[in-house]
This record gives sequence, structure tokens and C-alpha cells, in this order.
Amino acid sequence: MSEQQRISRCLCGAVELKLVGEPIIMGLCHCESCTRWLSAPVHASALWSSDNVEVTKGEEFLRTFKRTPETGSHRKFCSECGSGVLIDHPTVNFTDIPAVSVVDLEFETHAHTLFAQGNFYP
Repeated sequence: MSEQQRISRCLCGAVELKLVGEPIIMGLCHCESCTRWLSAPVHASALWSSDNVEVTKGEEFLRTFKRTPETGSHRKFCSECGSGVLIDHPTVNFTDIPAVSVVDLEFETHAHTLFAQGNFYP
């Protein structure tokens, strides 16, 4: 049997991702970095292994924001509509996808993080 495949897309549809399998974990994050990135009080996050995430449309529209040069996360957004598309965490090989952007994902809270802002990756 083939693995589940899902699609995630930005608000305007210019960027699409193919996600293979199930998320490793889903959770809610209230850290300053996530809430400011999304301009929301919480980030509903679904993390996939980076090996299971592929940009299938609109890679030319993806832009990267790194809060500091040393940060362990690379936030990527669509240059057309400005919506957050993904956060690469290369030091741990995870890709964080905003759960609301994943078509037909039944979100389940596995983790709920309420921590102060910090650099959590080496």
C-alpha cells in the first residue's frame, strides 16, 4: 500500500507542497517567534520529516526569513501573498507546516508549548 500523500498550499495557491506519510507530531506553539510570524496568538503546527516534504509548485515564489544568522530555523513564505508556507529545521531534519494549510488534515494536539523565546537548536 502506498503512503498517504497530502497537499499544502499558501493562501493564494502560488506555492504548493507534497507531504508524504503522516506528521511526526502536531501541536500548538505560543512562542514569540511563531506568534509574531503568523500574527496570531498560536501556531497550529504539523511536523514532517524533511525527506517527506517537496515543493511541487511555485518554488520561485518562496522567500526565506531567518530571525538571526545563528537561528536553527528557516521560515519560508510566499512572496505573492505573504503567507507562511513552512519552517525548515535542518539541524533536526524536520519541516514545520502550518496545519491549516494542509488539505484534509485532521489536526490533533499532541504537544502544547508555552515557553519563552530562545534558540532551541545548536
